[in-house]
Amino acid sequence: MKWKDWDRNLKVRLFGEFLTNVLFWMFFPFMAIYFSEHLGKELAGILLIASQLVGVFTGLIGGYCADKFGRKKMMTISMFGQGISFVCFALANSPWLESAMLSFICFSALGFFGSFYWPASHAMVADVVPEKHRNEVFAVFYTAINISVVIGPILGGILFFEHRFALLIASAAASFLMTVLIYKLIRETVPIYKEEVSTGTEKQKSNLRHVIKEQLKDYKVIANDKAFLLFIGGGIFAAQAFMQMDLLLAVYMHEKVPLQELFSIGDWSVSVEGEKAFGWIIAENGLLVALFTVFISKWMTKYNERNVFVISSCLYGVAMLLFGYTISIWVIAFGMLIFTVAELMVVGIQESFIAKVSPEHMRGQYFAAGSLRFAIGRAIAPIAIPLTVWIGYEWTFNILFLSTLLGALMYVWTFRLIRIRKIS
Repeated sequence: MKWKDWDRNLKVRLFGEFLTNVLFWMFFPFMAIYFSEHLGKELAGILLIASQLVGVFTGLIGGYCADKFGRKKMMTISMFGQGISFVCFALANSPWLESAMLSFICFSALGFFGSFYWPASHAMVADVVPEKHRNEVFAVFYTAINISVVIGPILGGILFFEHRFALLIASAAASFLMTVLIYKLIRETVPIYKEEVSTGTEKQKSNLRHVIKEQLKDYKVIANDKAFLLFIGGGIFAAQAFMQMDLLLAVYMHEKVPLQELFSIGDWSVSVEGEKAFGWIIAENGLLVALFTVFISKWMTKYNERNVFVISSCLYGVAMLLFGYTISIWVIAFGMLIFTVAELMVVGIQESFIAKVSPEHMRGQYFAAGSLRFAIGRAIAPIAIPLTVWIGYEWTFNILFLSTLLGALMYVWTFRLIRIRKIS
């Protein structure tokens, strides 16, 4: 699908989301380090789990709202809310005030509003892009995000710890700019769907009780889709390993990786340690994703979806083992290569899979339910941080490895049920 054929909604979002993501990745990878240092590993882990559990439920509400009230409206409200959250976040790290707990509240608020943004955003792509081009478009958006992942962590390794207030103010400004762009330039794309009502029955008012009742009724339909539930389950185990890139790996490298020489030319050399080394590893992930997302996404469409999901989950497990048994930056970098291959294998097909199995009028809710893979994965993932205090890093990484194998088995069962359903 050529650029000139893209809907304007997609072009505006691609520009705006790239800008906000560059700033986002300048602080996000270092939050686990920040909270662990200021609040302690145990408390940081508990609070991060609590905030992500809230995200599980708000993500479902976000999908409902995207279907009922419109993609554009929810994206506008969400981005404005993120702007306000960034302003408060900046004040909590300003020359006048420094509060780790207020920072945590603001960080959680960003996740809350993000839960309303992404179901609408993904559903909008499915609304305006024909099915045969969706893999490609999703892959381009993913590439743009990961170009920001190349730039953000390297700059963030310096700016987050030395100029946090200015960084967060810039993020607030970008969020407000994105709010204006969505409001002014993007059109609504939600499909028109009329529910049948009994004769003589008055239309119910959209009060909170009615919204919740209707939401639970619609999600009951999804809950009865056993294959889709298993797909979510497999995705949760893969996602909780993926989330360790910004959690356990960050803390592990900060604490365990000593000063090392990356490379040298004559008398000139580059040496890094701790969080700066972590910034380079995250940048490696972003660079590989930016370079190879579209290529690998197209390549994976040639293979059986089940095999792609299963192999991806197993590769996450191999990467976990490599991370947990070394302090060498180069071995960790090799582990990140395997980790990134696992990530890229499913970039395009996972969103396309959801779009394919979801009814058109419930697409936003299916995407929201599908996002439970990441929401619950994020909720489980912070357990790894306090777990290292109790059983050590090696055993923690071993548990992560085993969980990815369980996820692979759930993917196998998912596609078996789908095959049985097609035959019947």
